[in-house]
Amino acid sequence: MKWVTRERPKTDRIACLWLIRRFIDPDAEILYVPKHEVHTVAEREGARSFDAPDAEFTHRDGRCTFEVLIEEFSLSSDESLRRLAKIVHAADVAEDIDTDPLGRGLLALGEGGLAAEPDDHELLRKGSFVYDALYEWCRANPS
Repeated sequence: MKWVTRERPKTDRIACLWLIRRFIDPDAEILYVPKHEVHTVAEREGARSFDAPDAEFTHRDGRCTFEVLIEEFSLSSDESLRRLAKIVHAADVAEDIDTDPLGRGLLALGEGGLAAEPDDHELLRKGSFVYDALYEWCRANPS
């Protein structure tokens, strides 16, 4: 399946892509496009869109896209994913930055990643390790 999102992924989008490839669609083909083209490209390519205006999966009811995907794909029984979602939410939703002690650190990694890596696919590859590591940390620290 093709998945389309805005170019230059940061915190929530990297988390979503990690979640998609690890738990939802291991063979996902990722398309990065300008924000205003996400919906058009999704329709043209028969892709699932996320974390963009009018996307199939995006922020809803105060939840970030990562949280929405966990719910939509019935992954909320995984306690470690729920814990990770709290971190991602804090890092992604500005007014909730201090709702998790790891939120500011994850936001710093996301912003630093954008500055350090110009290629979006390579940014995802490198950023996936961060989410692998955080997921394992959440497994050991579930609350």
